[in-house]
Amino acid sequence: MIREYKTIQEISGPLMVVDRVQGVTYDELGEIELTDGTVRRCQVLEVNGNTAVVQLFENSAGINLADSKIRFLGHPLQLGVSGDMLGRVFNGMGEPIDGGPAILADEYRDINGLAMNPAARNYPNEFIQTGISTIDGLNTLVRGQKLPIFSGSGLPHAALAAQIARQAKVLDGESNFAVVFAAIGITFEESEFFVQEFRRTGAIDRTVLFTNLANDPAVERIATPRMALTAAEYLAFEKNMHVLVIMTDITNYAEALREVSAAKKEVPGRRGYPGYLYTNLATLYERAGRQLGKEGSITLIPILTMPEDDKTHPIPDLTGYITEGQIILSRELYRRGINPPVDVLPSLSRLKDKGTGAGKTREDHSGTMNQLFSAYATGKENKELMSILGEAALSPTDLLYAKFADEFEKRYVSQGTDENRSIEETLDLGWELLSILPRSELKRIKPEYIDKYLPKKD
Repeated sequence: MIREYKTIQEISGPLMVVDRVQGVTYDELGEIELTDGTVRRCQVLEVNGNTAVVQLFENSAGINLADSKIRFLGHPLQLGVSGDMLGRVFNGMGEPIDGGPAILADEYRDINGLAMNPAARNYPNEFIQTGISTIDGLNTLVRGQKLPIFSGSGLPHAALAAQIARQAKVLDGESNFAVVFAAIGITFEESEFFVQEFRRTGAIDRTVLFTNLANDPAVERIATPRMALTAAEYLAFEKNMHVLVIMTDITNYAEALREVSAAKKEVPGRRGYPGYLYTNLATLYERAGRQLGKEGSITLIPILTMPEDDKTHPIPDLTGYITEGQIILSRELYRRGINPPVDVLPSLSRLKDKGTGAGKTREDHSGTMNQLFSAYATGKENKELMSILGEAALSPTDLLYAKFADEFEKRYVSQGTDENRSIEETLDLGWELLSILPRSELKRIKPEYIDKYLPKKD
């Protein structure tokens, strides 16, 4: 039975204290009815005895403490899920905002789903093609993996996210593939960019888009990624689809978490973030993966902007602990006009070896990947030496490595936002670049692959 209370004691910003409540639980939804009949939604943040602290989804202006009524609905925030979600745009609370009809839900799910049981996990081992050489060729994305992108303010991570969402696919050609895109705390302009970009390319047909704007309440920002993951879990494990979840920007999510924590007067941790930031991020990231006995999978690409480009900041630091690698964007490459400006050497995909090789990509993939990493690292070192000692101090082979580094950045790393390279094109381009070096320098590739794939010089 739903009870109504007229015992609102105090309002402090978005928080409200309700006294003499019974049977109210953490995360439960509530409705506040004002004297003029309008209803505003709220969520329980804390219960202490018979006192509940709730957070409003809208502002608190116009709420009369004496006359307003509050009722608790007996369930947490839920999302109505259905296969009809594909091709639709929702706000951060799961309500359609694209002018289409309401979703006829197959079921309603608690958005605070559980992390996947480690004993039920299946090992990620299948390649996902993003069409971006620096990811496909060097930091391969594997189905069921969690691979974050570490960016900085002003870098083109939004364009990269849209490009991955447009181009990503599995190579068997038979699997149902879907993208769930969660835009967290972004501007209206960015939101329109994503919606129009997906519509322009037709990618919207296989995409579920959740957008939370910067002027929306902090508590909604915390709900948005959970909405996206709930939709992804339904599509993956009920509809047997392979789902790629892209979230941008996790930094905005963590800032909202800090704002709510400060409003609750909790003891702050590092840089003012709550001490449970690691646990909270893990409750998001660990919902991705593959399950034993299930056809579908959830692959997660969270995108975060590092404050002051600092990799040791709590958000990228903790994200790196939970996930399986990172793609790092470089401000220096971006200034030089290289797009996407992926910094290859510090980037890492810990599961790349599980998604490469014969039957997955191509037999020569692993060797060429290692050789390209090695040659690029040597080339960058030689360019630094050249700037200090001059070109005359380098041997002819050293100069070839320096030339390789320049060509590698211009042709392999840089590819533009509309170029979609197949894995074969990426590998062939790698071989073309390796032909700059003498054959004797290709020490990380099996000789039979060199004979088969290295372009013959005239």
